[in-house]
Amino acid sequence: MIAALAGTLAEKSPERLVVDVGGVGYAVHVSLQTFADLPPAGVPVRLLIHTEVREDAIELIGFLSERERALFHLLRKVKGLGPRTALVVLSGMPLPALAATIAAGDAARLQTIAGVGKKYAERIVVECREPAALLAAEAPARARPAADGILDEAVSALVNLGYKRPEAERAVDKAGRSGAPLEEVIRGALQGLGG
Repeated sequence: MIAALAGTLAEKSPERLVVDVGGVGYAVHVSLQTFADLPPAGVPVRLLIHTEVREDAIELIGFLSERERALFHLLRKVKGLGPRTALVVLSGMPLPALAATIAAGDAARLQTIAGVGKKYAERIVVECREPAALLAAEAPARARPAADGILDEAVSALVNLGYKRPEAERAVDKAGRSGAPLEEVIRGALQGLGG
């Protein structure tokens, strides 16, 4: 079983990466959160790996942080939730926000992730709530405070402009400061999305 890979990021796309380790290219699937944090192709990279062995294939799933891998393993314990669906859930929102959402039992917010219906959202909340609360407590609170409605309004505005919710949340998290006017937050997020 492969637990980690360290090598050169040979190829990078949202569907999969290729990590060159001593001349051997390993195909690795990652969440969009991990993909967004990766360096450009041609740069050294180290990924924690989950090896998924099936009857017809062996798949490698990569993570930049132990916390993301722990949340992936937690999601995989949900009945009927396979590795690809777990990656979709991890891709749906920043890790601290995802752990906090599950810990809060917010199945409705989980349903905003493409591919997560009511049944999966409810299962995730029921089966993962307590362990997710521990992961959320470990994570420094970089998620937006619930009381800061301006940042939520900025995300909503970007979604209405056609951006996907996960990228809108990331852009607002990077650009927004608590107490900043809505226009300033949106302007900063759009600049981040544009360049």
